[in-house]
Amino acid sequence: MIFSESGCFPLKKPFVTLEQLRAITARYPTPFHLYDEKGIRENARKLKAAFAWNPGYREYFAVKATPTPAILKLLREEGCGADCSSLTELMLADRCGFSGADIMFSSNDTPPEEFQLAARLGATINLDDFTHIDFLKDTIGAIPETISCRYNPGGTFSIGASEEGFQVMDTPGDAKYGFTRAQLTEGFRKLRALGAKHFGLHAFLASNTLSNAYYPTLAGILFQTAVELREETGCDIRFINLSGGVGIPYRPEQRENDIAAIGEGVRRKYEEILVPAGMGDVAIFTELGRFMLGPYGCLVTKATHFKHTYKEYVGVDACAANLMRPAMYGAYHHITVVGKEDAPCDHKYDVTGSLCENNDKFAVDRMLPEIQSGDLLVIHDTGAHGFSMGYNYNGKLRSAEVLLREDGSTRLIRRAETPEDYFSTMIFD
Repeated sequence: MIFSESGCFPLKKPFVTLEQLRAITARYPTPFHLYDEKGIRENARKLKAAFAWNPGYREYFAVKATPTPAILKLLREEGCGADCSSLTELMLADRCGFSGADIMFSSNDTPPEEFQLAARLGATINLDDFTHIDFLKDTIGAIPETISCRYNPGGTFSIGASEEGFQVMDTPGDAKYGFTRAQLTEGFRKLRALGAKHFGLHAFLASNTLSNAYYPTLAGILFQTAVELREETGCDIRFINLSGGVGIPYRPEQRENDIAAIGEGVRRKYEEILVPAGMGDVAIFTELGRFMLGPYGCLVTKATHFKHTYKEYVGVDACAANLMRPAMYGAYHHITVVGKEDAPCDHKYDVTGSLCENNDKFAVDRMLPEIQSGDLLVIHDTGAHGFSMGYNYNGKLRSAEVLLREDGSTRLIRRAETPEDYFSTMIFD
């Protein structure tokens, strides 16, 4: 583990320097989300290499994580598809050049117009519930030849303390998603009778896991289930979608996942379960969002106010409307005072925004270097579920998004909202 020279926290370095950031903020006023093109492309290539043993492998990026056209096009250039979960996400994927088998549509409680658009685009539809079979047939007139179903095994999913030292636990039985095991068998039979020829199986059992064992464990469950389903129904299972759940280390002391080791673990399960069953041609899909983008985006903000009451507060020009996770989940996001990476962390602050809510805090009792007015702060790991979860409470306007290109130049990829945008949907008459 690497520590800063001050020795007060493990080092988590921004992908941008103070000199670069000063030049960028001279063009684009804070706050804004900044993305690292070089890091995104390198990570997409590492993922692809980790699953290169499977000829049909495809990553379907979770559009909900970062629904930004420039980012989606960048990932499409790297061979990724798009995982969509709503009407507008389907429209966005279409406008970014994804079509047909490039799109996976995984939705729940789905309105008819969303199934209709998914069918028109030729997307692979991943059904969330047994009752959606008749609903889909009635909505689009027929069951597509290729269809997928989401599996929820119920109960509690757990991997005990792994070699990485982390325990993975979640409760699928409390989740609103997916078919039961019995419903899968009945559903596959019914879909086949209604004209489906090729099938996929999907599951998501835990979120933001920091364990190289999660994907292989999930793969083992899905591979065994796929073998059983083929025996029970005779259906042609063409792909198995491991969905998301591979996490990132938000805290600097956490160890990151090794995607090569994860891919190798899935390969071993594949050869142990699917190959002996004569299913060695099944394609593996993933639907990663956080892993793909999280570390390669940050929220850049400026210190503007200081308050000395019962605690020491630093007010910044960003707020929870720009990054909801800390306010919503109490989530940790590391903060770097840019240019002071090696200064002693001898000041305890709450770092706050300006919303009329007491949970509008990016950090609570955080040890940081002394912060002065105008200092630039980088809030790490906002590349996924950062900008996308923004909102307009208190009339706050959504910030810009900027891409740091591989050559060091920058490109505005989403302008900041204006008051005219805010008022555009209001009716005053």
